[in-house]
Amino acid sequence: MEQRVRIADIAEELGVSTATVSNVIHGKTKKISDETVKRVQELLEERHYIPSMAGILLAQNNSRIIGVVVNDHEKYEGKVLEDGFVSASLNALVFALEKAGYFMMVKATQDWGEVARFASMWNMDGMVLLGFCESDYEKLRAKMHIPFVVYDGYFEENRAICNLTIDNFDGGRQVGAYLRQMGHRRALLIADNEICVDKERMEGFREGFRDGRTDFLQVPMNRAGRRQFYLENMERIRRCTATFAVSDIYAVEFMHLLQENGVLVPEEMSVVGFDDNALCENCFPRLTTVGQDAGRRADMAVRALKRLREQSKGARTEMLPVHLVLRDSVRELEAGGEKNDGR
Repeated sequence: MEQRVRIADIAEELGVSTATVSNVIHGKTKKISDETVKRVQELLEERHYIPSMAGILLAQNNSRIIGVVVNDHEKYEGKVLEDGFVSASLNALVFALEKAGYFMMVKATQDWGEVARFASMWNMDGMVLLGFCESDYEKLRAKMHIPFVVYDGYFEENRAICNLTIDNFDGGRQVGAYLRQMGHRRALLIADNEICVDKERMEGFREGFRDGRTDFLQVPMNRAGRRQFYLENMERIRRCTATFAVSDIYAVEFMHLLQENGVLVPEEMSVVGFDDNALCENCFPRLTTVGQDAGRRADMAVRALKRLREQSKGARTEMLPVHLVLRDSVRELEAGGEKNDGR
């Protein structure tokens, strides 16, 4: 394997300093003679020198790179970038950042310590963090010294960090109120935890559902485990007439399992999700869910990063509204909240 050419090799062959060669590579040639610049450039080309991108960026005042780090949580089973919320967020961010003149670099990791290393490696202008809800952002800020935006974080306000969230409580409340209006009085809640975003969504649901009865199933984080769990709890599930899952993926997965086991949706079980990703229109029946605007949040992220870099005043926590998206997966019950078959 051919050995990589180093700056020191070029400098030694030409009889110049490594600083001179480095300055030519990075375009800092004001104090270097035209003849020396030409000699260095010709030898770099002849020796097929490949510069380190990280080194070039570190030599510049700013890289125009925004790093986006996604929490590769175990529940995604190695497919975090395929998740509807994550993919929609990344899609919106790449266009918003490009419009503002930035490049986006994405990393998926479960290791919180990787975040600071990722930022320093590329001399980033800022970062956007997705999925790290209760992490130690104060320590991270002290290590990085660059502004960053968090999606749905849970921490005390910090002048150098902006938390962009949605009204998760109100989204859940809208679902609860809607199902109650549609005659449902027994509802099932599905989530894999009872903290952060999921907790807010379920608390909002209970507020909107008011005098209705709720049951909560904390499901396993792997798909095979959830499937077995649902089958083992089918009798308990069928006592309810409606289900609110805290994400569209869980809602669609649950809906498919019900149908495979002879439970009709929405005739015997109404199902509602949260996020309004592409799954909702492409499943049958089409999923009723809570919509959030990924494009608007991406635009807010770009503005927040700019504001933080300029150290100008502005909100450190911004909350976006959500709205109920009605489709086909909810059925109105007869008076009294009973199914037609009397179940």
